[in-house]
Amino acid sequence: MTQHPLSGVVEAVLLAAGRPVTVEQLLELFDEGQRPPAEEVTAALAELQQSYKERGVELREVASGWRVQIRPQHADVVSRLWQERPSRYSRALLETLALIAYRQPITRGEIEDIRGVTVATTIMRTLHERNWIRVVGHREVPGHPELLGTTREFLDYFGLKSLDALPTLAESRDLEDIREQLDLPAAIATAEAGLAEEPVAIEVPPAAGDEPR
Repeated sequence: MTQHPLSGVVEAVLLAAGRPVTVEQLLELFDEGQRPPAEEVTAALAELQQSYKERGVELREVASGWRVQIRPQHADVVSRLWQERPSRYSRALLETLALIAYRQPITRGEIEDIRGVTVATTIMRTLHERNWIRVVGHREVPGHPELLGTTREFLDYFGLKSLDALPTLAESRDLEDIREQLDLPAAIATAEAGLAEEPVAIEVPPAAGDEPR
């Protein structure tokens, strides 16, 4: 099979970038007179994605563009390259993050009602510092509590192109399944060498009157 003429340079850019790169950003790297059509770059990406199928890395489109990343099944071994002990996330933090991802926009109080315990300030601070969540508005009730949602960085980190890529609650009703389908442990291990605790099941019931996402 003849390799697409752009595959080499596109692959080189993605490997060197160390972050997601969009088709538009790839095109901007070419001189105006040598700039290929967007369809050609898209075709090169598709070819690369196919060529990686039997390899230890994969080409994936996430919210911010395309990136080359290690496959989740190799994350535990690869993470041992880093000598510094990675950050470790509690089950409470991951439960909170999963609820925000599935039930957004949601208030901190609503999260606490579902979990049955107070959400620690340190958890909220960590999620904000990682830029995984943001304030998207305020609930029109007394006190006007903040409404929380996930960010583009959340999608990028967990390898999702959009929220539509989340498994539906009809398919996943407890946090253990949600974490598995989101590759939460693998994604965190890929960048930060794993989770601190064993998975824990928690019911994430659909909001009243809402369709599962």
